[in-house]
Amino acid sequence: MYIAPYVASPLPVVHQMLILAELSKNETVYDLGCGDGRVAIMAAEEFGATAVGVELRDDLVKKALNRVSELGLDSMVKIVQQDLFDVDLGQADVVTLYLTTSANERIRPKLESELKPGTRVVSHDYEILGWKPTKIDSFCENPRLGYPSHTLYVYHR
Repeated sequence: MYIAPYVASPLPVVHQMLILAELSKNETVYDLGCGDGRVAIMAAEEFGATAVGVELRDDLVKKALNRVSELGLDSMVKIVQQDLFDVDLGQADVVTLYLTTSANERIRPKLESELKPGTRVVSHDYEILGWKPTKIDSFCENPRLGYPSHTLYVYHR
């Protein structure tokens, strides 16, 4: 069951999400609803992290797996075709989301029960209701033009 539409986060936004998460080498990021795998790929390529992308749609999983293979990132990036509610998040140091507010509300109990203390959660454009963000970043994708603008929410468990 799909809980949010597929809309890819622009690459500058992905980069800013990972910076705000303070992602470092030897950490593991889980991207829930990974789409074409861009968060997982950038986490590995630019930050040296291990990444797990979780996606339900078969076409997007194939696209992500092909890109991971083309880039030779198979040892650092794992893409799984699975419902994000069925994935064990216990190994995550960082979780990234680009879901809707209602989807974030549905996933919140899972995050609360499975994430270890200190895990950072970064949500693109949609808050996790009931949680207090430690950072809110209004990120302008193109500062020269002044738009498009994105809001990034950072939470610590």
